[in-house]
Amino acid sequence: MKKLLWSAALLAVLSACSTVPLEEPGQGPSEAAQAEHPLVVPPLSSLPESPVRPLQGHYSPVAWHQLPGWQGDDLAHVWKGLLNDCRGLMRPVSGSLATPARAAPRAWQPVCQAAVQSGLGPQASGEPVRAFLQTHLRPWQLDQGGRAATGTITGYYEPLIRASRTRQGAYQWPLYATPSDLLTIDLGAVYPELAGKRIRGKLEGRRVVPYDTRAQIATDPARQPPVIVWADDPVEVFFLQIQGSGRAVLPDGSMVRLAYADHNGQPYVSVGQWLARQGEMPLAQASMQNIKQWARAHPDRVPQLLNVNPAMVFFREEAIVDPELGPRGGYGVALMAQRSVAVDPGFVPLGTPLWLDTQQPGGAGPLQRLVFAQDTGTAIRGAARADFYWGTGDQAGAAAGRMKQTGRMWLLWPAQAGAPSAR
Repeated sequence: MKKLLWSAALLAVLSACSTVPLEEPGQGPSEAAQAEHPLVVPPLSSLPESPVRPLQGHYSPVAWHQLPGWQGDDLAHVWKGLLNDCRGLMRPVSGSLATPARAAPRAWQPVCQAAVQSGLGPQASGEPVRAFLQTHLRPWQLDQGGRAATGTITGYYEPLIRASRTRQGAYQWPLYATPSDLLTIDLGAVYPELAGKRIRGKLEGRRVVPYDTRAQIATDPARQPPVIVWADDPVEVFFLQIQGSGRAVLPDGSMVRLAYADHNGQPYVSVGQWLARQGEMPLAQASMQNIKQWARAHPDRVPQLLNVNPAMVFFREEAIVDPELGPRGGYGVALMAQRSVAVDPGFVPLGTPLWLDTQQPGGAGPLQRLVFAQDTGTAIRGAARADFYWGTGDQAGAAAGRMKQTGRMWLLWPAQAGAPSAR
């Protein structure tokens, strides 16, 4: 999503404890293509072996009963998530998908083949799924000083906005498609040591210069890209851009997804920090909800607030085929509410199922469940660091905004594949 999305810790982004992620999503098949075509697992002999990328940290095997709360997860949507994850695991490694460390297709081929042959349907849950996982996977603990590593678990979500195809009435705030003159330069194509690094800009004569800022785009009609939809609230548009993807409800009740397409390459600047410097609110209180409340109380200052941040995201429209699936994350497959996380691929290969042990937002009880490593973000760094995808809409956004807990993770790795590794 973020990349995806710019998938990030929402609370950290808003209060400016870290910078917003500026990474790109993997270019996997569309949600429609994923939904319409059954999972096909190629023969093991047809999957090429790519070079090993060592993982940071040390992993040790543990027993299933050592996972806190393992028997308490009803595993709802996990089977559907596993099939979706296998679509990513079994696709060829090419282009941008080769950049982040990902799980090796050859290691996962037997698991995905067994899933296809199991006879379980996409909505399977409970004990049949648990039995399959315990048969074909093995838990591995990331060690830190002789015990399970701990890290910060934050949350993110997919915003839901109201919008129109045409500019009318309250619908005055544009969400743009990618500009035709935006250049994306892959530095790794020229300097191999910069693989995965990209810059964005535009041509002025024969020179590449930085692309327009948010303020420049807003104030110069000649520089404005094509508009996909017009929204009814500029602040909601802003937070949708921070999350990197969202859904728009049109006046006729239909809904479309605004998926991340690109960005202008400008650095993210926190509006939360700006409000704190202006004396408008303490930095610790610069939550999404409080920023929205401030904007409603100061409508004449909203353009000034938003233009503090020169970064802008551009979108592409996607049909919503399966309401249970969210936008595509950095792994290139659709995220699933409360079953997908963004991770540091230096520690966790993308595509890996994980067991997560943390707390509900605000510490309201345990949050222990199986999740899939399907996204990344520049703010997501370190062992056991994760960003938990809550889903779509205001309720998901409220949970994401309150979540900043300590947690632990265990990798669930193919039983026959040995210790976890990346490709």
